[in-house]
Amino acid sequence: MANDARTQSPAGGSANPAAAAAPADVAALSFERAVEELESIVSALERGDVALDRSIEFYERGEALKKHCEALLNAAENRIEKIRLDRTGKPQGVEPLDGD
Repeated sequence: MANDARTQSPAGGSANPAAAAAPADVAALSFERAVEELESIVSALERGDVALDRSIEFYERGEALKKHCEALLNAAENRIEKIRLDRTGKPQGVEPLDGD
């Protein structure tokens, strides 16, 4: 009952845990790439044709990707909040990102 989905990662890579990217590399991913990989993991898990051990690896990788995406979104939100508004709510200018 060997199924290709059980031996490949969502991105089509090897199921060998040593070949799977370590969570430390998640920090180097762009937001878009992290979301793409997370969507691929979710699709693989929803299909239900992934072996239990691999499902656990996917879950752990997905959790790391989710946290990374949240951190990137929070950083973007903080940058946007630095835009000053006038009394009518129109953008008036921006404040330095590291100054409050």
